[in-house]
Amino acid sequence: MEQINGPLQMEHALLFTFLEVSSDCNFKDQLRSLQSQQIMLCQGNDDDELQTDGNRSGHFQNGLAQTNEEVIRIIAAQLAEIGDQFDREIQERVVNGLAQHFLNENLSYEEIIQHMNRAVRELTRAIPADMEQEKAMLVLAMVLTRRIVNSVPSLLRRVITTTLNYMNQQFHNYILEMVSAQTALSQPAS
Repeated sequence: MEQINGPLQMEHALLFTFLEVSSDCNFKDQLRSLQSQQIMLCQGNDDDELQTDGNRSGHFQNGLAQTNEEVIRIIAAQLAEIGDQFDREIQERVVNGLAQHFLNENLSYEEIIQHMNRAVRELTRAIPADMEQEKAMLVLAMVLTRRIVNSVPSLLRRVITTTLNYMNQQFHNYILEMVSAQTALSQPAS
């Protein structure tokens, strides 16, 4: 379940960068350590295949391609700003309830993802209607991740892994669309 290479790569970069740039992230040192462990794990799993044109796959070489890193950083900073606004709307009981599910070792990742999805959907009802629902839900999931780990630091690995899988299941295409749109905006006009 702790797959970072391949489909979770974009989600991994976005979540870690979101947490790094968030104003209220009390576990940045532990996050960097976890991120470096996972990057080394990915590099060990990367086949670095030669393509038919003789180039390396480039899909995962020392993280994301340089241009995508900057695009992800821009997107994460924008989402973190929104997250800071949403943070005030999230009641402590929601965070504590979700933390209890993460603490319950009898629950599978899928069961916890279902609880996270319910919490995110419930919180989305309080979000202004002019915001895209997928964006609101993505930001809420990442803010909940930050809040849970801030309150129960021992859950870092479990919460991050679950959130990455949740993001992959629910928002993978949306994240790709955001990256594509931001990349297009970042390209100089011809």
